[in-house]
Amino acid sequence: MKYPYSTSVVLFSTPPAQLLRQRHYCRAMSILDIFRMDGKVAVVTGSGQGIGRGIAWALADAGCDVVLNSRRQSDLDETAAGVRERGQRALTVAGDIRDFSENIAAATIKEFGRLDVWVNNVGGSDEKTTRTLVDTPDEVFRSQLELNLTSAFQGAKAAASNMPNGGVIINIASGAGMRGSPMTGPYAASKAGMINLTLTLALELAERDIRVNTVSPGPIATEAFLEVLGIAADLDAIASTIPLRRLGTPDDIGAAVLYLASPASSWVTGQNILVAGGRTERSYQYGGREKKK
Repeated sequence: MKYPYSTSVVLFSTPPAQLLRQRHYCRAMSILDIFRMDGKVAVVTGSGQGIGRGIAWALADAGCDVVLNSRRQSDLDETAAGVRERGQRALTVAGDIRDFSENIAAATIKEFGRLDVWVNNVGGSDEKTTRTLVDTPDEVFRSQLELNLTSAFQGAKAAASNMPNGGVIINIASGAGMRGSPMTGPYAASKAGMINLTLTLALELAERDIRVNTVSPGPIATEAFLEVLGIAADLDAIASTIPLRRLGTPDDIGAAVLYLASPASSWVTGQNILVAGGRTERSYQYGGREKKK
């Protein structure tokens, strides 16, 4: 039995009594079946390494074909190999995500003829020095908004215009966007904007059967995380501030994205899932020092 991305039309057009009679039949199948993504096609931006790679491989594990994007073709080739090892098709589209989402969408439709899931995972900073907001040059702040927020806006537009039968858009924000973030203010502000972008898109696109949600990762020791913050010696200290006593992994985020992308979350939209090992505020501010030049 195949589940659509959203069962809202069926539920609201079915009399309650009939739904009650159908309940036993619906639960006769395994709940695990509604986490399958067979026959679906997903775009994952920023999927050359780290969290994006974990998301791409999680979706492939569930039966989804994946379109991959990042700046470096060599990174994409590695991720694509993992997708194919999982028995799924992979398409790589290399390029800077800024003003590039329409190109990715067009390549997806040309190759696969459909687009079901779009994950706005690109993020981070071209600027590798941390500083206070008042010491941040305008061009650095503007660049952060373009990379993290404007790219997600453009990605959502490209996705929605190519989802005539509904679909899913997932934004990868950050726990930094949910609270004050000294020394990484531009990044945090852009991610906070992404969370609000999700809320508005979810309301506007619901009638088109397009669900929009956010996943906000906590501390995950990816290549980009270590490059920006320069804190390899402090990873144990960061882990000690997390209730579950460890840093996150790309697979932790991939699992959350799989839930939101699959029919398992067909009645979930406009939500932000914080995947951070139980942390809800920064008891240890790991961005709180400037790297030496």
